[in-house]
Amino acid sequence: MVNVIWVVLAVSGIVYAAFNGTMEQVNKAIFETIDESILITMSLLGVLVFWLGLMKIAEEAGLLKGLAKLFNPLVRRLFPEIPADDPAIGYILSNMTANIFGLGNAATPMGLKAMKELKRLSGGSTEASRSMITLLAINTSSLTIVPTTVIAIRMKYESVEPTTIIGPTILATLISTTAAILIDRYFYYRRRRLGRIL
Repeated sequence: MVNVIWVVLAVSGIVYAAFNGTMEQVNKAIFETIDESILITMSLLGVLVFWLGLMKIAEEAGLLKGLAKLFNPLVRRLFPEIPADDPAIGYILSNMTANIFGLGNAATPMGLKAMKELKRLSGGSTEASRSMITLLAINTSSLTIVPTTVIAIRMKYESVEPTTIIGPTILATLISTTAAILIDRYFYYRRRRLGRIL
């Protein structure tokens, strides 16, 4: 459905520009945007490679295992129906860690693997399980301590102080993550009270 919306928006914009006589500006904007997107992608690639490299070093040094142990009690409370030693816990922790460091692109593969493991735990059901819904809510709100991608974009556009975004980002994502967890729990217990889930 989203693809259809994007196609309708693009086609209607081009048709409008053709009838309005502004096709030249549309062509100019398209080519400028292509150049800009390539430059942004390349600058973000460098930052992502740097942080992924640091995460790999942290993994080899055992820091990620320590972080996983630190967050394990929280994850156990958020996902009580997942067995303690299940691989899904590791993928969820990796996903959350990548999001904490602002590496949304690096977090996505771990999130997808976590969802695959959660689907296995739910017996291959096509209906989203409680854990899947919770993971999606947390992943969407994504608590972020170091907004790496945003800092990289601010540096690219020569921001005077690109790291000043860290404080507001921590506060905003802390509020959004707390709200996501509270809303997730409210609807879970509401459904359970109404007898819609076991």
